[in-house]
Amino acid sequence: MKELVEYIAKAIVDKPEEVVVTEEVSDARVTLRLKVATEDTGKVIGKQGRIVQAIRSLVKVAAVKSGARVVLEIV
Repeated sequence: MKELVEYIAKAIVDKPEEVVVTEEVSDARVTLRLKVATEDTGKVIGKQGRIVQAIRSLVKVAAVKSGARVVLEIV
């Protein structure tokens, strides 16, 4: 799932070299933290949060296959 978020984020932003995704696992919950360049934060979030919601939906679908619960945070 980390690779999925990283792939999507790099396709959206202007500075893909600054995309960093960290993964923290605790019990049955996985927290993914996405860090991008300051000027790219708006592109990842999108108007009214639509892009980040779409990314979260894709991650949740991928998580269902593995049986884990995933939370995506933008740092």
